Amino acid sequence: MTDTVKDQAVAPDLTKAVYTTDNELVCVDPAGEVLWRHALGAVQEEVLSARAGCAFSLDGTTVWLFRPDAMGRWNDSQDTWHVLDAATGEVLASAELGTVGHGGEHYLHPGGTDVLVGVGEGQDGSLVFRGRFDGSALEVAPYPWKDRVFVAFAVDGRQFMSVDHGREDVAFHTYPDGDVVHRITVADLEYDEDVSFEWTGGYLDADTAFVVAAGEKDDEEWARHHLIDVRTGAERGTFDPRTDDPYGVIATGGGVWLTFDDGVFRHHLP
Repeated sequence: MTDTVKDQAVAPDLTKAVYTTDNELVCVDPAGEVLWRHALGAVQEEVLSARAGCAFSLDGTTVWLFRPDAMGRWNDSQDTWHVLDAATGEVLASAELGTVGHGGEHYLHPGGTDVLVGVGEGQDGSLVFRGRFDGSALEVAPYPWKDRVFVAFAVDGRQFMSVDHGREDVAFHTYPDGDVVHRITVADLEYDEDVSFEWTGGYLDADTAFVVAAGEKDDEEWARHHLIDVRTGAERGTFDPRTDDPYGVIATGGGVWLTFDDGVFRHHLP
């Protein structure tokens, strides 16, 4: 049995952290002492095709756990989603998702009540679910697509963006409904069909998002960050993120962003 960390998250107040392995969700204090453990199910020697995902709620009182049961084979079921008490590890609520995912990424809505999970099913696509814990039950609402990858929430939480699973377009949606208000294709950015979008992007401020177009020229891969006016869907030029990693830009609002290169976070201004 391996103890390799598969996913991890830190509480907002930095008093504890959680991580998943092939068989457990583990909570530790700042010194690394185990506070509690939660078994995922039947013990597996090694899980190669699945990764359990975890996240703290914005207020730090609960831990959200996505369990890819079908691929992980911990339990004889399809994937499940759970809310645990962050202090004790007690399971407070659970829901079946009906997916067969390799993993699930959590995204916290700025409002503090909702959590989204994006479930990747490999070549079969990607699904997104909205969850809300009301104190006793986990309410789950699926978005009506299997071919979009969630990317980021807007600063005010009233909108979010997604990228087509085949990387053909970027869409901007209302929240919570998910209605598409703008859709950007590579042709809109004056690229040919050999160019595609990366599964990344973000909101630099309330009115401006960035998307990442990528391609290859002379056997060299390239990526370019384009600015999008989220009010109109119009392209507003490009910007230099000051990193060569197309996935290495973390928008923090207010027009600033972070990059992570060579083990160092850097804070950037426009």
